[in-house]
Amino acid sequence: MGGYIGAVDQGTTSSRFIIFDAAGRIVAMDQKEHRQIFPQPGYVEHDPVEIWENTQEVIAGALRKAGISGADLAALGITNQRETVVVWDRRTGRPYYNAIVWQCTRTRDICEELIKDGGPDRFRSVTGLPVATYFSGPKIKWILDHVPEARRAAEAGEALFGTMESWIIWQLTGGPRGGAHVTDVTNASRTMLMDLKTLAWDQNILDVLGIPRQGLPRIVPSSDRASWGPTMEDGPLGARVPVCGALGDQQAALVGQACFEPGEAKNTYGTGCFLLLNTGTTPIPSRHGLITTLAYQLGNNDPVYCLEGSVAIAGALVQWVRDNLGLIKAAPEIERLAMHAEDNGGVYIVPAFSGLFAPYWRSDARGAIVGLTRYANKNHIARAVLEACAYQTKDIVEAMNKDSGVELKKLKVDGGMVHNELLMQFQADILDVPVIRPVVSETTCLGAAYAAGLAVGFWRDTKELCRNWAVDRTWEPLMAAAVRDAGYRGWKKAVERTLDWVE
Repeated sequence: MGGYIGAVDQGTTSSRFIIFDAAGRIVAMDQKEHRQIFPQPGYVEHDPVEIWENTQEVIAGALRKAGISGADLAALGITNQRETVVVWDRRTGRPYYNAIVWQCTRTRDICEELIKDGGPDRFRSVTGLPVATYFSGPKIKWILDHVPEARRAAEAGEALFGTMESWIIWQLTGGPRGGAHVTDVTNASRTMLMDLKTLAWDQNILDVLGIPRQGLPRIVPSSDRASWGPTMEDGPLGARVPVCGALGDQQAALVGQACFEPGEAKNTYGTGCFLLLNTGTTPIPSRHGLITTLAYQLGNNDPVYCLEGSVAIAGALVQWVRDNLGLIKAAPEIERLAMHAEDNGGVYIVPAFSGLFAPYWRSDARGAIVGLTRYANKNHIARAVLEACAYQTKDIVEAMNKDSGVELKKLKVDGGMVHNELLMQFQADILDVPVIRPVVSETTCLGAAYAAGLAVGFWRDTKELCRNWAVDRTWEPLMAAAVRDAGYRGWKKAVERTLDWVE
């Protein structure tokens, strides 16, 4: 067995490959951004062929940096931007249309039709999800409804549909030459097509959406000892390596943070912000705007569930300030600007660029900057950008405490923004709980590596993974309760101003 594990992280803005050693430490990594395609307001697409080419490049790049060959890897895991879907030709591997991204709101009309017939919770008892533009099923329907060639191929059994991990696994294991068409339980649970309890596609929902079952992937555990197939010797690894671990990016971070006990939670600050709370082997229905979803399934063990709060725009707001407003040249500069302001000067930014996700689920909301006076300057705006991430997280923690009946005692954090110390301190202050950053903050990729490594016996069990986890820094809350409450009241008023914007 090779001495390392490799993990592909196919993210919203870039694809990466990271090589880990047995201690869960990073040996080498390579990363490449892909284009964000915006055909019209609210539409977001990616080119799946570009993403596959980039994935091959970063695999080769990381191996080169590590000075090892593909044969030195014991297994391969994959994690991915969830809900983003591709429909492609099983004989040629050619996509019928660009990938439709999780942030895209083009399925609003489809969702409103579904809601007319049974309300936003029409499928919640089966899927754990509200009807929303966020999820994959309506996106598949949109492609089949708008691309006649795709619909014909789907009916004839010649088209395959899948989220990004399905696309990459199919390519890695041979593509048109017999590639494995699989999706792990965590990604399947985000399609709005899977029964949470049976872990099978729900025929009734497929019929309602007009999605032929034969194009869908086989649903498999997140860590699968029955490997989905080896990589091809003429592929980017140049060796036959078992592909046997897959997790949606947020569930991967939960595994990478070693949140294996019920009640443990993590928050990932990436393009969006995602807080997951492990609820054990029983799905807990949400009454407060969260979603019930799969946390992971390791081999033949019972699946583990979680409650999730999803925020669409977190790091993407910093990108917007950089690219659309030109207030900063690089993302880390936002912290320096914000530090020049003692507080937000009464300014709040609610980044409802594509509606609001949890706990509101309002696709009619649009972004707003409120509380502006002549006193406000770019430092206050920078501060309001960072505070928006923390306030959106507080909305979710409040809902989670109500749903689970368990008060959050501490929050493990990861993702690109956790190096922003001003944000981490404000997050601890506004939640009134300690915020803990681990030594390895690339927990998403690490979780995918753990899933693959467990499948081949590279790591023995989850106890060994818990021993790998180590604290880098903890932020303790320092804010007075009156200041915290006043700030949160202001945020709630700001959120109200964004609603009912799109008629």
